[in-house]
Amino acid sequence: MEYILSFLHQHIDLIYIVILSVFLGIEVISRVPSVLHTPLMSGANAIHGVVIIGAIIVMGKAEADNYLALIIGFLAVILGTINVVGGFVVTDRMLEMFKGKKK
Repeated sequence: MEYILSFLHQHIDLIYIVILSVFLGIEVISRVPSVLHTPLMSGANAIHGVVIIGAIIVMGKAEADNYLALIIGFLAVILGTINVVGGFVVTDRMLEMFKGKKK
């Protein structure tokens, strides 16, 4: 418990930034009209490519016996890939709605 309190005390400024970012994100998203949610979210999901690259770097730098880092990196790669593919699928479906009917 002492370690956790020491960590929180040393990184209090970063904790404030994360908390403020959460509240700012909630405010920004709540003010977006529902018509724009799908295009914005599908585009934002493509940013998870950065997560995939970061996870690959973590897995590459991890020691062979550090199973926790390898498992978390593997899960980050899998979940990031699912999110990127899902974002592109949603965008593709959305763009199909705007095409004219084929004759």
